[in-house]
Formats: sequence, structure tokens, C-alpha cells
Amino acid sequence: MAFTATDVKNLREMTGVGMMDCKKALVATDGDMDKAVEWLREKGMAASVKKAGRVAAEGMAYAAVIDGAGVVVEVNAETDFVGKNEKFVDFVKGVAATVARENPADLDALMACKYNGTDLTVTQQQQEMVLVIGENIKVRRFARYAEGVSVPYVHAGGKIGVLVNLETALAPEQVTELGKNIAMQIAALNPRFWDKSQVTQEVLDEEKKVMLAQMANDPKMANKPEQVREKIVMGKLNKFYAENCLLQQDSVRSDVFEGTVEAYIAHAAKELGGEIKFKDAIRFEKGEGIEKKQENFADEIASLVKG
Repeated sequence: MAFTATDVKNLREMTGVGMMDCKKALVATDGDMDKAVEWLREKGMAASVKKAGRVAAEGMAYAAVIDGAGVVVEVNAETDFVGKNEKFVDFVKGVAATVARENPADLDALMACKYNGTDLTVTQQQQEMVLVIGENIKVRRFARYAEGVSVPYVHAGGKIGVLVNLETALAPEQVTELGKNIAMQIAALNPRFWDKSQVTQEVLDEEKKVMLAQMANDPKMANKPEQVREKIVMGKLNKFYAENCLLQQDSVRSDVFEGTVEAYIAHAAKELGGEIKFKDAIRFEKGEGIEKKQENFADEIASLVKG
């Protein structure tokens, strides 16, 4: 299987490994991306795999609670300049208000709804914005929580929007700080799972395989008895949970609470005199998964592929 300059770039973005090593991995695995990732991890070069398709388009991710409904939306534009335009920002907020009011079943249904405060549909209002601003604008996705207490957080002016949903009988204002700090954690670390109970056996088996391969490639570990290596792997799996599962992660707001996120929630519940349960969350990062036009960087990689 052949591979391209774009494959090298994508592998680099997924793993954080240098371009030359990414090229070696693709050569060694005949261009198979999944096997190349595994090859790099087994060699100890890639500590973890970042999500493919990182930010590649502009616009805004926005989260809010509107009339009791938690909403998070992403609307894309062509340039970062437009993403900060006041008219564009107002349009995004209007889309969020429409989602809150209409509770559309999917994106097609949303686009057919009356845009908040107008007689135009969301599609028509989007077309109006394209004419006014002069760039392609597209409502991409949304999510909505009607139940529980939702807490929104918008990072870096719309680069990331997070909506945390908590189950509690406490008043929303009592858990706002807690919810915001959890949302900041999700924005910063983008955990793969909310809780270790969600990690499938398939994922655990893959992690165990990688860890054993890493030890086999380490002269200090290769000669250790199998049962010793198995015990080491079990210890490393606990570290995997702490790195990849929200509730088992250490709180990034160590100035507020030192310990795991689940311990922080339990502490806050005790302090406030009620029960609080993390129920769900949505994290939208603007442009994730949308491929952007390659510029000079692609030429640099192409020279490596040819070499």
C-alpha cells in the first residue's frame, strides 16, 4: 500500500512524532495508518494517540444555557477573521437560541426551523450571512440537554465549546463553579472516556499488547519473567485510566482541589449538602475533522516522502 505526504502529516498530527519517524513507520507497515500508529507506540515514540483531524477550519464553537436548555453548537467560516466578526458571533448565538427553543431532531430539522426572532429559516438566515459577510458559512452540528443541570464553557473565544450535564437536586447556581471547572478539564485534556467503566475490553487488550511490546523492545525489561511484566502492565493500566478517563484524571484546577475529578465532585457535593452526579458532556472543537487546504508545509513533507 503506497502512502502520500498527507499520510505522513496526518500520522504526525495523530502521534506527535517527528516526520522522519512517521515516514519510517509508514514504510515499515506498507502505508497502513493504524499499523503505523501501533508501530510507533511499540517503539516507545508515541506516548498516546491524539485524535485525527485536529482543528482545520475556522468559525466558532459556542455553548450556553438558554431558557433552561443546555446547548452547544459549531458554525464554520472560511477565516479566523470572520470567526471573530460581531455579526457572525450574533448569528451563532441565534442558532443556539433556535436549538434551545425548537429542539430539532437533527441538523436537517434545525436548518428548516425558523431562525430565532425572524420569519426566515435557519438555512435562509445562513444564506443572508453569506451575502453580508462574503464567506461561506455553514452550521455544522449541535447538541442539546433538556434534563439535569447544564453548565457551559467557551474556551479561547470559540475555539472550543463544552457543555457539562450534571444530575443534582441542587440549584444551578450552586454547581456552576464545579461544572465550569469540569468543563475546563474537558476542554484542556479532551479525555477519551468519562469513566473507566466505559473502557472496553478491546481497548484494554490493545493497550496491554502495546505495553508488552514496549517492554520487549526495552533491554532492561525484556529479560524479566512474564509474570513480572504482567504485574507491571496492570500498574500501567491504572496510569492509562488516569490519563484517558475524565473522572479518574487529576483535576487541572489544583488551585481549587487537589485530587481526581470524581473526588472533586464528591467533595463539592458534601460541601453543598446534596448529591451531584456527572451525567454527560459534549466537547466541540471548531473545525475538528475538516481538512484544510495544504500550504507550504505539504511541500516539506513531500520532499521527505520522495527521499
